[in-house]
Order: sequence, then structure tokens, then C-alpha cells
Amino acid sequence: MADAGEGLRTRRYQRRWGSDHAEVHGSGQQEVMKTPLLILGCGGHGRVVADAALDCGYEEIAFLDDRYDALPGPVPFPVLGAMKMMSALVDRWPTAIVAIGDGRRRLALFHDLKRAGYATPSIVHPSAVISRGARLGEGVFIAAGAIINTGAKIADAVIVNTGARIDHDCEIGDGTHIAPGVTLSGAVIVGATSWIGTGSSVKQDIRIGDDVTIGVGAAVVKHIPNPGTYVGVPARRQDKRKDGRA
Repeated sequence: MADAGEGLRTRRYQRRWGSDHAEVHGSGQQEVMKTPLLILGCGGHGRVVADAALDCGYEEIAFLDDRYDALPGPVPFPVLGAMKMMSALVDRWPTAIVAIGDGRRRLALFHDLKRAGYATPSIVHPSAVISRGARLGEGVFIAAGAIINTGAKIADAVIVNTGARIDHDCEIGDGTHIAPGVTLSGAVIVGATSWIGTGSSVKQDIRIGDDVTIGVGAAVVKHIPNPGTYVGVPARRQDKRKDGRA
């Protein structure tokens, strides 16, 4: 996670939701809200991010998506082209966020944005509640109704989705997705590019490693250090079948 020692300005985030002192890392969070916002990914999640950005005060929004010429259904904002165009657009669209579900790709594109010179602010829905003692990295998306309590540390390019609850002193690694309705009890640590599935619950003080997928509705009551898919109550590793599929 980037910090102030790496040349990024730390700004106390004055906002309408929850407390007014959550620590957010990025380059001038309030100023970037006045600039055009480029969203990478125009699927359902991208449109959710766009809605939240509007509620945060962004007025000019556009998308990049590799399916730009074959997108299903109406798109509420212009789709400028494929992801590879990002470097050519930084002057016109200097602020960007990645809105793609796959954690590894989201994190890679986040780093591409940084190298191209984009500002990469976090976007937090106004109905989210974030403690003044929490810390957010860059390029984070916090969806409607999410709760993040004191001492929590959210790294870069993380998604905390609708109604998820992250309790005190939890740590979430780069590129991880906390899906809708997840509950992380106190002091849970989740590694990078993991996916904590919808409606799942994690017991306090549990450690979950990198590249772990927790299935929908699972209950995690023991440490999960190794990559893989874990499902059920309590959560257990899902073995692959003979054909190689989970």
C-alpha cells in the first residue's frame, strides 16, 4: 500500500458519510472529484462504480472496455474504446479507477494507470460508514451500505462491495474483493487478490492468504494460508475433480 513516505499526499477525507477523518492515500482526493473520471470496465460493477462516483460529485464520466464494440444493453456514459487506449487519454481524463471483478487483472491495470500518470483516488459511496481510524489505499471502491470500523487497513485496488462489514483491525490486501454481505469479524487478515464470496462470514483473528476464494455463504473458522477455493460451513477446501475442474 502506498504511504506518504512514497511521495503521495495524505489527505483527511471530509465527506458526508460516517466520520470525517478516515485516512485516504492518494493525490488530493477532494481536488480529483472535480476532474473527469475514467472507469476501466463497463460491466455491471463498472456501472455501480459510476453511480457512486456521481453521488460523490464527479460530473464527467467515461468508460474503457475491451468489449466496447459489443457491449450488451445501454451504457449510461460514453465508452471511449479498449483498455489499451489509457495512455493516450491521461491528459483529457487524468483521474481513473479500475472496475473489474478479477483481482489480478484489476491490480495489474491499477499499476498500469499509475505508470501512465493517472490520479487513482478511492471512491466511497455516500451511504458507507468508515471509521476515522480506518485507512484506505488508492483505487479502492467502497459500495453502498458498507461498514469499515476503526483500525482497519484496506490496501490498493480493493473492492468492498454492497453491505459488507469489516470490523476493527482487519487488514485487506491489494486487489482483494470483499463481496456483498460479507462479515469480517475483528482482526481478520486477508491477503492479496483473494475473493471473499457473497454472504460469507469470517471468525475473528483468522488469517486468509493470497489468491484464496471463499464460496458464497461459507463460514471461515480456521486459518486458510494456501491458495484455493473453500466452501461450506465450516469452510473446507474444494477438491478438484478428475477432469481438473473444481
